[in-house]
Amino acid sequence: MRNSEERAEGAGPFITRLTWHLEEGGTAVWESRAARKRGTLAVRPEGATETSARRAGAAALDRLRRLNGVAAGSFTIGGTLFALGAALAQLSASPATGATVYFVGGVFFTLGGYASLVQAINAPRRESTAGSLTTHRFRWWSYEPGRIDWLSTFVLFAGTLVFGVNLLDSFLQGLTSQQLNRLVWAPDMIGCLLFLISGHLAIAEICHGRPCIHRRSLGWWIVAVNQLGSVLFMVSAVAAFTRPETGSEISVGVANWGTLTGALCFAVAGVLQAFERP
Repeated sequence: MRNSEERAEGAGPFITRLTWHLEEGGTAVWESRAARKRGTLAVRPEGATETSARRAGAAALDRLRRLNGVAAGSFTIGGTLFALGAALAQLSASPATGATVYFVGGVFFTLGGYASLVQAINAPRRESTAGSLTTHRFRWWSYEPGRIDWLSTFVLFAGTLVFGVNLLDSFLQGLTSQQLNRLVWAPDMIGCLLFLISGHLAIAEICHGRPCIHRRSLGWWIVAVNQLGSVLFMVSAVAAFTRPETGSEISVGVANWGTLTGALCFAVAGVLQAFERP
């Protein structure tokens, strides 16, 4: 048979790109991110010099477009609100005001994380050696840790939920240094770590397990800017640790500016994500 899988690429146990021969001649290439975000796979007919995109059905593309719009808009709004909250904190605004702005931003981050997960769950699948994608019925949830796109978006969503604990606890007043570190700082650190893990998986997905720089790839820029935001969030979290002996943070300025710049990265990536659609 000419319909045979030629090459599988990926990171560790995850497959992120498949190349195979088509029965009618030529080759097809499935990539995890392209199928999930744009609903396409690449096909090069026998004897052709250029590759064309074969798309999933209209209903599947409309579904992906809507989910992508929700995720992009949510991360843009959430990142903007987090940046505003950090600016208010740096200007010594009321703690209650800053906590409220952060919390509303966190709600949008959680919505964006869940929309990204649902988009991965409902991505068109490559289920045969034909040059086409298959779309299944819509689902709000699935458990597929063997897929790198599912795992990356699930870890991201989990990170937004942990941030929610941090943001709720930030409304509490009169906490001791130990209580601040346990109720506010610890969830913040865990959330930042989950964001970093999610970003690492997203980079592995788009780079197929190897270090890469794709300056002409919109998806690569989105992943890179998001990961930069995650790094800045982690710097902010480390600086926000409250010293028990003094009752003050390691560096209030670094914590605020790390949050502000990291949040702006997520807002910019959200705007870029709006263009990475079917």
